[in-house]
Amino acid sequence: MTRINHIAGETFHGRKGAVENAFRYGVDYVLLNPEQHDSGPTLFSSNRRNLISLYDSDHGGAPKKGRGVDWVRDVLTAHNIMSLVNRIELLAQPRVMGHVFNPVSFWLIYDADDALRAVIPEVTNTFGDRHSYLCMHEDRRPIQASDTLTARKIFHVSPFQPVEGDYTFRFDIRKDLVGIWIDYTAGDGGLYATLTGKRKPLTNGSILRACLRRPFGSRRVLGLIHWQAFKLWWKGARYRARPTPPSQEVSR
Repeated sequence: MTRINHIAGETFHGRKGAVENAFRYGVDYVLLNPEQHDSGPTLFSSNRRNLISLYDSDHGGAPKKGRGVDWVRDVLTAHNIMSLVNRIELLAQPRVMGHVFNPVSFWLIYDADDALRAVIPEVTNTFGDRHSYLCMHEDRRPIQASDTLTARKIFHVSPFQPVEGDYTFRFDIRKDLVGIWIDYTAGDGGLYATLTGKRKPLTNGSILRACLRRPFGSRRVLGLIHWQAFKLWWKGARYRARPTPPSQEVSR
């Protein structure tokens, strides 16, 4: 059986360009194999309500209509990498008291030698739209901690950023920590974002401490997002209306 990990991490966002803005705050993620994990602590559940929980329907496809790992396998098959896959893990913020909002979750795809072969960042905006980016090397070789992978931005995330430019991703996923760096560049602007934190077993104690430190879970995340949006508006950042989402679920 595979244990469930808790990442009591920190995220940093720094805006590039004429209108500067930066912030960092604590955030809680869980990391698990949705197909093979133990029942976990009593305050955590899969696919049923609890203090914190993780639902398959929240991931792998449209929000609340996800297919979980089955969706990931279909994506990997379509991109000719499924033959290398031995294990699929999900790094995501859990539901807290039934509510969830994940600005970005990550599907981690490993081979039989425990090497990371692909990552699918699953991006959700506050308008209820979702798009995913498949990150892997063209020759399907393992992803090293020092490697960078790029994807063309085609999905509207923030009304204060254009739908253009490129993402550069870097992933350092170890047994004891998680590090993810995303550098978005569009013209002379963009954004730099990070997620870092230690990996520890998820326990009832760590769940209670997280709920005390960061009450309301993703409701708090949504509040912080809107607070930062207000600050950007106040500073004079250009507002862009939400465009029609891309028709495809996944791009590279």
